[in-house]
Amino acid sequence: MTETQTDGPKSLSFENDKGSTRSRWVAGGLAIAIIGWMGSGYLLPSDEPVQTTKTSVTPRVVTVAVRRAVAEPVEQVFVAEGQALPDRDTAVRAETSGQIGEVLVEMGADLEAGQVISRINVAARQADLERAEQERDRAQREFDNASALVERGVATVDRVAQAQVALAAAEAGVRTAQEAIGDTEIRAPFAGRLESLTINPGEYVSMGADVGRIVDNTPLTIRIQIPQQSLRDIKVGQTAEVAFITGETATGEVRFVSTSADAETRTFMAQIEVPNVDGAIPAGISAQLRIPTGEVTAHFVSPAILSLDTDGTLGIKTVNAENVVEFHKIEIVRAETDGIWISGLPAETQIISIGQGFVNDGETVDPQLDENEAETTAQNPVPGAPETKPQTDADGQIIKSRPEPDLPAAATRESSP
Repeated sequence: MTETQTDGPKSLSFENDKGSTRSRWVAGGLAIAIIGWMGSGYLLPSDEPVQTTKTSVTPRVVTVAVRRAVAEPVEQVFVAEGQALPDRDTAVRAETSGQIGEVLVEMGADLEAGQVISRINVAARQADLERAEQERDRAQREFDNASALVERGVATVDRVAQAQVALAAAEAGVRTAQEAIGDTEIRAPFAGRLESLTINPGEYVSMGADVGRIVDNTPLTIRIQIPQQSLRDIKVGQTAEVAFITGETATGEVRFVSTSADAETRTFMAQIEVPNVDGAIPAGISAQLRIPTGEVTAHFVSPAILSLDTDGTLGIKTVNAENVVEFHKIEIVRAETDGIWISGLPAETQIISIGQGFVNDGETVDPQLDENEAETTAQNPVPGAPETKPQTDADGQIIKSRPEPDLPAAATRESSP
């Protein structure tokens, strides 16, 4: 290293130092080595080129269990809850004021139409009747005298007319007094049972006051509400099976169906008449009605095999003759304790009973008979159904184990109710 003295600042120089160019030689060597390695593939090609092969993956067919299903005629029934109402139910009222003189029946008595329940004292009204009768007798004598004088030419016709008017008024007074006495008898307006009686002898009642209640429950009337979608199925004259909450059963007839919907519930009122000759069934109790509305062809299935499609439609998955899954939209016809009746399927078909949640509409599957249907289907095959052979052992005996679905790893379960 040398130092050069100038007038300006001093600078350092290492070019003449030993080893100052070593880094340049190292970098150049590395660059040459990399270039040589990259070009070796062209100058010295491999004797055996690497061959790439494409392997095709065949999707596995899902195994499902199926069972034979044959449609049967099923009676459609409209079911509703109602209340038993009496044919007639009314209050018994006093037609005049006065003091109760006597009560002739007790609460709970079965009455005939017009039977006397109670009487009001008639002493004052009897006096009014006697006075009216005397006034009528006097008016009658006046009329007779005027008529006799007219015949002799002594009286005028006007006098006879005045006497006749007075006689008519007196006769009207007698009839009014007689009716007042008749009003003192409180009678049953129709035949029925006296459900309540609120008067006792000696009490004073006013005109129009309620003194009791009478009910006629022969026949009974069951009132129900019909939804809009079921209105077309209910007609006047249809037979209805009625089951009361007390255990009694009866057969009734639809007597009335409303043609105007309730503004709040949008339902239609209907009345069913039920005979109750002996009055054994009390009014006011709850009742369930079953009204047959027709017949439809349906399948009986378990709710567990129902499925939903991508749109949320309720249906059943079946397998056709080509082993292809088909989704059928269904409607529930009737529900029972051990299953449901549905419509919308072919008359004879193969329903997927196990594995329906792992297959989709249009997918090819490997159907295997359900263990409960294997022997039956072998003896009575379904016409046009896919050939599904039961699994057998080495001796040719049917294996009684339930087939497990062959589920692919990518399979996803669909929701089902």
